[in-house]
Amino acid sequence: MSRDYKFNLEVRYYETDAQGVVHHANYFKYFELARVHHLRSLGYEYADLERDGIILVVNKIACTYRLPARFGDMLDITIHTSRARGARIDHEYKVERGGMLLAEGTSTLACIDRNGQVQRLPDYLMIDE
Repeated sequence: MSRDYKFNLEVRYYETDAQGVVHHANYFKYFELARVHHLRSLGYEYADLERDGIILVVNKIACTYRLPARFGDMLDITIHTSRARGARIDHEYKVERGGMLLAEGTSTLACIDRNGQVQRLPDYLMIDE
């Protein structure tokens, strides 16, 4: 599994609050988009994983906000997979505008089966340390 992926996203009006700033909850959506796009770039779809009984759930997630993003801003969203072995995947995220860091975050995903039991990640999602 590749460790890094970057994509661009334009802030949509509905993602902003009354002050015209991206609402804090939307950064977690950006992080999820990063995970989906990253997997897709590797040739995998979340729907296919889930169909095969590989379910990735958020175990913990955090975000630190540095500067506001606003409607129309073009954001660079970077995901870095710092760990993927056993039954967990750890990611780090950066949200930037023109090289300026707006937010950064982390998440831990757990791999479970359809019954909610922890299971090992499939080999193709693992990263050798």
